[in-house]
Amino acid sequence: MRYIISFLLTSLAATAPITAPATASAEVPRVVTDIPPVHALVAQVMGDLGSPALLLAKGASEHDFQLRPSQAQALAEAQLVVWIGPELTPWLDRALRGLTTGTSLALLDAPETETRAFSADGAHMEADHDGHDDHGHDGHDHSGTDPHAWLDPDNARHWLPLVAAELSRLDPANAATYAANAKAADARIAALDTRLAAQLAPYSDRPIVAYHDAYGYFSAHYGLKILGSIALGDATAPGAAKLSALTDALAAGQAACLFPEAQHDPALAEQLASGAGLRLGPALDPVGSTLEPGPAAYAALLTALADGMTTCLGAGSGP
Repeated sequence: MRYIISFLLTSLAATAPITAPATASAEVPRVVTDIPPVHALVAQVMGDLGSPALLLAKGASEHDFQLRPSQAQALAEAQLVVWIGPELTPWLDRALRGLTTGTSLALLDAPETETRAFSADGAHMEADHDGHDDHGHDGHDHSGTDPHAWLDPDNARHWLPLVAAELSRLDPANAATYAANAKAADARIAALDTRLAAQLAPYSDRPIVAYHDAYGYFSAHYGLKILGSIALGDATAPGAAKLSALTDALAAGQAACLFPEAQHDPALAEQLASGAGLRLGPALDPVGSTLEPGPAAYAALLTALADGMTTCLGAGSGP
């Protein structure tokens, strides 16, 4: 599938316009982004010329998101939508097909993007797989291509010039500014990457278990070892037998730390860590749902992941 797609406008309810940041010029394209890290990258390329709108603001989940009428209006008026792709947000794919006449830049489909399959570093440790399948939420599927590609900073660096090129096509008068902003953002991410690589290097031999399999790109890039993840149903906690099996699997895996996740109740992770004799790490946030949106959010996201992992891994392997 081509990664730039023009969609036909088929329907749009009359709604109040979305509240979006003012731009420096009427010529600056109207841009919508899906998640905070993508928003941060696009915001850096746009710089002082304007600001992209963000669909999943602080606290929102990509798994069960519902578009507000004002956001549907923003999509209909957007000249450019920059998003990860339907692998992460199938609901946005449907919305784009029905609402957007502008250009869609699906980053996972860009030829420059390095993709990987789910669970390349370890197996699911499934607590309630049937509940996960039957709950009916509209989240991404945990098979096939892993959509969390923004957690590899090399991908982020590949995407910056793609965004600059699309903005320049829509706004050629500011092409030089977009290119310069992308180059500056690339340098910042490269420096961040060097710092995080040095921070995480001492822990390459300390296996971890994550709440769900969102960290394959991050762990592969920085040489970390993920033994597996806990695949959970959204509706119910695991029964006693499954809980016991999970605890045994975690204990046998000799992981150093177990990490809960910011968008999920930590109670199960706490119980499993205690039962398996693992150190419980801080809650990780792979999509940036706890961060303030803006140009600095991408660096803040990767820094928070690295800091959270080293906080636990550096403290020792015992509970």
